Amino acid sequence: MQAPSKKILIPAVIVAAAIAAALYGWRAFFPDGPGEGFASGNGRIEATEIDVAAKLAGRIQRIFVKEGDSVRPSQPLVEMDVSVLKAQRDEAQAQLQRAINAVAIAEAEVALNTSNRAAAAAVVAQREAELSAARARFGRSQALSAGGASSLQELDDDRARLQGAKATVAAARAQVAAADSAVAAARTGVIGANSTVEAARATVARIEADLTDSVLKSPREGRVQYLVAQEGEIVAGGGKVLNLVDLTDVYMTFFLPETESGRVRLGSEARILLDAAPGLVIPATVSFVASTAQFTPKTVETASERQKLMFRVRARIDPALLRQHLEVVKTGVPGVTWLKLDTDKEWPAELAVKLPQ
Repeated sequence: MQAPSKKILIPAVIVAAAIAAALYGWRAFFPDGPGEGFASGNGRIEATEIDVAAKLAGRIQRIFVKEGDSVRPSQPLVEMDVSVLKAQRDEAQAQLQRAINAVAIAEAEVALNTSNRAAAAAVVAQREAELSAARARFGRSQALSAGGASSLQELDDDRARLQGAKATVAAARAQVAAADSAVAAARTGVIGANSTVEAARATVARIEADLTDSVLKSPREGRVQYLVAQEGEIVAGGGKVLNLVDLTDVYMTFFLPETESGRVRLGSEARILLDAAPGLVIPATVSFVASTAQFTPKTVETASERQKLMFRVRARIDPALLRQHLEVVKTGVPGVTWLKLDTDKEWPAELAVKLPQ
């Protein structure tokens, strides 16, 4: 093997020396931080991650993005195979049409039975009129027979006619009652048919929703971090397809002892310094302070032991600022966050905001 070229080694040595000198200069000039009224903690840059997953089991038809792509809210990312869902929708729509037809038939039954009931009521009226006539005729026959003007046979015939008219009226009224029952049954059938229609519509709506959800869309602005599955693969319900990172929701999580965390308020100013970019000072705001300690010793008796009570704190970078520098935003980068505990103090020059050009 050939020895590395001196032309390559010399620039590398110069860069390493420059970085070492910068770090040494920082530590020499700024060894203990800005002093009283400030606190710091180590952490890593993090961002909100979202797993985009399939709602239902199925085959991935198409992936519209690749790793590293920036996406906007509601942008289609993945399309699932929907052939089965379309068949189910067609079947559900056919069931819906059948249910609608059943409603029409049930309503026709109501109309028919209502008409039959009206006809039965008319027959009752007719039979009652006949009964009234038979009763009057029988009364006259009784009077004539008592006076000897009419034979007993005629009286018996009129009595028989009266009894027949009464039976006919009773039968006609029974027909009306039967018609009422038929109308009520037909109306119940309409209610049942309408319920079937609503159930069929709900089924169609559910399948339509599944069809809509078969196009996986971005829930927010972000960047595709990595793909979990590829086109043609079958994923289970809830199976991940890709991962997004929201670079407008970036923060650093770190820990402070209870003596300092107790003085930190939500909205307090912070400054983030990254190991990978020592020349930058990024402004941030405290967005979270844990209400319980992350580490508690078995016994807390001395002041030194109480210093071991560490509380989680989060400093969030302004989304508007992040949108101006999306191309340089990276997650996982280690660094340190400085907090101003005393609002009356001013940030030192070393912690003045310095952003990338």
